[in-house]
Amino acid sequence: MRSVRMRILATLLVLAGVGVGGWQLLPSQEDNDKTITVGTTDQVTSLDPAGAYDAGSWALFSNAFQSLLTFEPGGTSPVPDAAESCGFVGSRLTTYRCRLRAGLTFPSGRAMTAQDVKYSFDRVKAIKSDVGPSALLSTLRSVSADGLTVTFHLSSPDATFPFKVATGAGSIVDSETYPKHGLRTDTGADGTGPYELTSYKKGKKAVLTPNAHYRGALKHTGRPIDLLYYASSEALDSAWGGKRIDVATRQLPPKVLSGLSASDPDQRLSESDSSETHNLYLNTRASSPLHDVRVRQAMAWLINREQLAATVYEGTVDPLYSLIPTGITGHTTSFFDAYPKQDVKKARALLTQAGVTLPVRFTYGYGKGRGAAEQEAGAIKKQLEASGLFKVNVKGYEWSDFQQRWAKGKLDAYAVGWVADYPDADTFGAPLVGTDGTMNTGYSNKAVDQLIQASQKYADRSDAASDFSTVQQDVARDVPVIPLWQGKEYVLSSEDVGGGQYLDDGTGVFRLWSLTWI
Repeated sequence: MRSVRMRILATLLVLAGVGVGGWQLLPSQEDNDKTITVGTTDQVTSLDPAGAYDAGSWALFSNAFQSLLTFEPGGTSPVPDAAESCGFVGSRLTTYRCRLRAGLTFPSGRAMTAQDVKYSFDRVKAIKSDVGPSALLSTLRSVSADGLTVTFHLSSPDATFPFKVATGAGSIVDSETYPKHGLRTDTGADGTGPYELTSYKKGKKAVLTPNAHYRGALKHTGRPIDLLYYASSEALDSAWGGKRIDVATRQLPPKVLSGLSASDPDQRLSESDSSETHNLYLNTRASSPLHDVRVRQAMAWLINREQLAATVYEGTVDPLYSLIPTGITGHTTSFFDAYPKQDVKKARALLTQAGVTLPVRFTYGYGKGRGAAEQEAGAIKKQLEASGLFKVNVKGYEWSDFQQRWAKGKLDAYAVGWVADYPDADTFGAPLVGTDGTMNTGYSNKAVDQLIQASQKYADRSDAASDFSTVQQDVARDVPVIPLWQGKEYVLSSEDVGGGQYLDDGTGVFRLWSLTWI
């Protein structure tokens, strides 16, 4: 997702109150065509939906591509987009069928068919990119297509499959312009979304123009958008201060965010709760100095989340004590229950039992330019080394290099943000702690895998809470990951730009079309 997508259920009450009405308050194409410039530090890993599973890439996908389903602002259930209708066949939750809207066309003018949908899903699974979303489709056994009808055959009951279809993993590509067995590597994006990607320069700029041929859930597409990418939060802040952008999002420096005021007449500030999480992932493989569970448990006894939230992030995030964040059904406080406060004595006792040489030495990687990642790494290093039990070698990497390093198991520990793919606890399950999960910690627990699979059979998602409670207890015991904090969503825009409150509401959709001139 997605920080990684590595994909956020925002809990801002105003969004819940707006509901579908907000979905209809979209800018009209009849208004002026002046470009709105948006700045972000989220980077794009790939323009090919089969090769990216992070927030920056998926933000672009949700504008340039269509999925069969999407989420309305504040919505918790997917609705048809490229599809006319979708639903499970029978009561077993193993067959899911959609019928495409008629008249959808790719930029080439070629009509989209169900074969393109099948092709798109098949290639995600076949390519199985190290940093791609194939893990999200783990329950998808096969896809069949006939005319405008596409049918998904699942290997096990999965009530969450419609949610997954609505994500960037479900982006529909043109089967004639995307290779079957490899990633597309040029700067094009042949989708049917509300925008066309008219030009792209990696790490610098994406130019998006409204797609006049778009047909889907939106009544209207939005203004022309220039999406500018910045290498650091400080660079984004400089661009905002210099009035080179109209909207700033994800992420300004914590010091800047903590000083913002909604009463400032020269700007518009949208602040909302979200279920974005930030975790410290630990390499559990035999080759890692963190292989022994007692070493990882000792680390859990030494992390002070409150200090991180208060000092590094200046109160702009909240301490997190579990895999599943607050606001998502199934949340618990498993890490607080197991490790309620820093305790050097208990950490030392665990390391003594493990028989490891002290201090335990390991490498800690982070993504450069990712918010306050460098300051956070320094603070965690200080917390662990203050005990005398650990020696931490901290190193920052450019984002793509960082992804590849954790994907190949080259780091002992790495801090990564996770933006929910969809508003359900399932998105914090298999991708993060399942065997062969996206975060690639090497962790494998059959009981956890079985609980995650069992949770997917419940059409009423509240019934899955018990399974996820047990998963979180197991994760707190095994510590393949240490939850650190839960974020908030901040969107800052100039006084003459509206719609910022709908830009990123936590359903995994980045709504550039919601932005409008006032």
